[in-house]
Amino acid sequence: MKNLKVKALIIGSVVLVLLAAIYYYVALPAINIHSSGFWKFILFILAAATVLFVFFHAKIQPKNEVIRNKGVRSFALEFKNPKDRVIFRLMMGVVIGAVAIFLIGSLLSSEIINASKYQSLLTVETRNFKEDIKEVSYNQIPILDKESAATIGNRVMGTMVDIVSQFEISDMYAQINYKNKPVRVSPLKYGSLIKWFTNQSSGLPGYVRIDMTTQQAEIVRLSEGIKYSTSDHFGRNIYRHLRFAYPTYIFDTISFEIDEEGTPYWICPTKKYNIGLFGGVTVGRVVLCNAITGEMTDYDVTKVPQWVDKVYSAELLIELYDYYGTLKHGYFNSILSQKDCLKTTDGYNYMAMNDDVWVYTGVTSVGQDESNVGFVLMNQRTMETRYYTVAGAEEFSAMSSAQGKVQHLNYKATFPLLLNVGGEPTYFMALKDSAGLVKSYAMLNIEKYQTVAIGDTVNECEKNYINMLKNNGITVEDKKEELQIVGTVTKIVPTVIDGNSHYYILLDNKNEIYDVSVKENPSVILVEQGNKVTLTYTKAEGVNTNTANIKKIDN
Repeated sequence: MKNLKVKALIIGSVVLVLLAAIYYYVALPAINIHSSGFWKFILFILAAATVLFVFFHAKIQPKNEVIRNKGVRSFALEFKNPKDRVIFRLMMGVVIGAVAIFLIGSLLSSEIINASKYQSLLTVETRNFKEDIKEVSYNQIPILDKESAATIGNRVMGTMVDIVSQFEISDMYAQINYKNKPVRVSPLKYGSLIKWFTNQSSGLPGYVRIDMTTQQAEIVRLSEGIKYSTSDHFGRNIYRHLRFAYPTYIFDTISFEIDEEGTPYWICPTKKYNIGLFGGVTVGRVVLCNAITGEMTDYDVTKVPQWVDKVYSAELLIELYDYYGTLKHGYFNSILSQKDCLKTTDGYNYMAMNDDVWVYTGVTSVGQDESNVGFVLMNQRTMETRYYTVAGAEEFSAMSSAQGKVQHLNYKATFPLLLNVGGEPTYFMALKDSAGLVKSYAMLNIEKYQTVAIGDTVNECEKNYINMLKNNGITVEDKKEELQIVGTVTKIVPTVIDGNSHYYILLDNKNEIYDVSVKENPSVILVEQGNKVTLTYTKAEGVNTNTANIKKIDN
């Protein structure tokens, strides 16, 4: 009998360890009391241990009495050894105790008890719109949203006949700043498990990079393939690779980025819990993982390299601002009277500013109105948050207004991007056809949202918008100073931007590129290398490509 008990104990222990190992390998919970996944893991082990104990030490016996009016016999556990019953009760007590700790910890971490702590998680600075949001060159404005970027990415992938049958493009399409330009990047992924088996030795061949200003996409081929990704399996799956290296870290949403040399990285922020066991989530540390080699570097959140753009996800930043805006007078006020309660609007977009990516979203009162009282910009690298008091149209109302201008074409507007046009806060939207391709553009004055201008190009849209502002008696600030330059053309390259023909011109006495639109300057097609030309242009900020016009051509 004693040998049977020892044998049962050994078998039960082995089964329990195997179950725990499989659960851990699949679910990858952080070994951290702040992780809800860790508590689920503990409860799984306790529950499995209890079931195994009952299986080896007890029998399920029917009771003699029959449940009244049901005709069903009840059952009870019968232990041969009274000590086993005591152990079973202790095990059940531990399970119930773990559940109680989890529930109590959740309650003590909630906004109901800690409203003021949640409200102070984010520091918000009120700023001046015209001082902060400068007019930018239109070759820096991201005109594509994620959906349009995915459409273009899939089309360019279809032209890669040597890899399209084996790989697909991941749907990440993270927006970042790359060499001072807004781009979206997304890694390739294996087409299926079978295709992983046949290709995993060399890894993923590259990633897609889409210029958000020109709509140009390319598959960037790497000399050495990406070995660590979300579509890899076993130890090379990026989540498992991170977990085994940092078993106690609670990772937030990871993102795919490239550094200034084009090397792919996984940006892996770790959650920091500031309130109780499970509340007040921000970011404490960031792990950068080289997607090719798997090499990892751990940074404090305040010391992340400048090229990294996405440490705080847009969803986390918006959640933090909603705490800030709704909990000023406590939790119950945010539910009942809602005095002084503000919240973010339903959508968001991204702005490139000061070599960082900022989340933009409107701010409205808690209610059913369709207007904004202002908007916020939130830095995805530093969590810096700026609030601007600009009352006007709510974003979806603005989108409807823009779509109304082209309703005969059934175009759909992208979520607005906030711009400073002539000193006026302005919504800028791309208008897409049913295939998801950008066909035209709209600008709408936030404060006077009946003022909507449409154009086939961004420059044309701006001109129509400026004229409309002036016709409505709105004072428009002068644009940047127009400059003039004379030089000999050393190189001229045709290209297509926004579906329109342009020429890039390089002069002998300048290291900058001049972008000349054929639609606005038909004579540019006469320009050849060696011609002496006179150009007028406005200086672009942060890049070396200036929007220019042809004034004179000398042979």
